[in-house]
Amino acid sequence: MRIKLIAVGTRMPDWVGTAFSEYAKRMPPICQLELTEVPAIKRGKNADIPRILRDEASAIEAVIAAMPAPTQVIALDRKGRSIDTLALAKSQQQWIDDNQNVALVIGGPEGLEPSFLGSTHQTWSLSALTFAHPLVRVMLAESIPAVISGSR
Repeated sequence: MRIKLIAVGTRMPDWVGTAFSEYAKRMPPICQLELTEVPAIKRGKNADIPRILRDEASAIEAVIAAMPAPTQVIALDRKGRSIDTLALAKSQQQWIDDNQNVALVIGGPEGLEPSFLGSTHQTWSLSALTFAHPLVRVMLAESIPAVISGSR
């Protein structure tokens, strides 16, 4: 089983890559946790945000299309269903039981394109708070191995 974290944005502080790598190494043998970064399209004054979101969604969809089937696509969005550790553990057990690959998708500064959000299997919110996107990568990477290995 592969869990791929697909995130918009490529220039993260060093601590993000270090932390993600450390937590990815903690995955049990049954799973692999991988990060794929999709370049954020430059946003300037008078940027066409709907077009930018569509282009970023196309890049995300290309990454998902290259994953082996079946793949469960889950978007992270502030309006998504609130997810806690117990719900995450239940979801992960279902993925393992069904031998599903998983794509967890983090959007750019304006989030994800609405039609892309509508096409995902699920939409999750990690909190009512808004977190910096680099921090979300680390939070997910920390949560997944701990739940799968049963240490929580």
